[in-house]
Amino acid sequence: MKDRTAAVTRTTKETDISVSLNLDGSGNARVETGIGFFDHMLEGFARHGFFDLDCKIRGDLSVDGHHTVEDAGIVLGQAIAQAAGDKAGIRRYGFFILPMDDALALCAVDLCGRPYLEFECSFPTQRVGGLDTELVREFFYAVSYSAGMNLHIRMLSGANSHHMIEAVFKAFAKALDQATGYDDRVTGVLSTKGTL
Repeated sequence: MKDRTAAVTRTTKETDISVSLNLDGSGNARVETGIGFFDHMLEGFARHGFFDLDCKIRGDLSVDGHHTVEDAGIVLGQAIAQAAGDKAGIRRYGFFILPMDDALALCAVDLCGRPYLEFECSFPTQRVGGLDTELVREFFYAVSYSAGMNLHIRMLSGANSHHMIEAVFKAFAKALDQATGYDDRVTGVLSTKGTL
């Protein structure tokens, strides 16, 4: 099995980001974004997807968290695409329904090379810790477009914003782990076109 790792950096006037990702890790994470709750979500993503993730961000948090969260999604998406490589032998599709107390989140992923996001979540509060809840959609939009993945996320039920957002990140992790997993029956890529 080839090494499925990536290291991506991105520097703008708004953010300075470095991300390293191992799709075949053990769930270890070192995350510093400057937004504590967002750190917690990325750590949960790594742990529950069994990805090793090192993410360091210096963003213009004196403005707000938008650039930090959105740009984190851009760079993580690029790292996912780079680490997945030509996608030979992988399942391509992944899906998971994850419960967390009152919250029930659905996530489905297709690593097809075509970006698309369907995000049906409405959070009852505007903030959880230092994270604006409206930025959750911005993050996953950036991930889906940078990674070239079709991504559907739906909140099936929930009353607590913390639980709901955490369920979304963990469901995404589980679905992505499944999609990037190998299937011995797949020769080349799982597509009639012969490429993804």
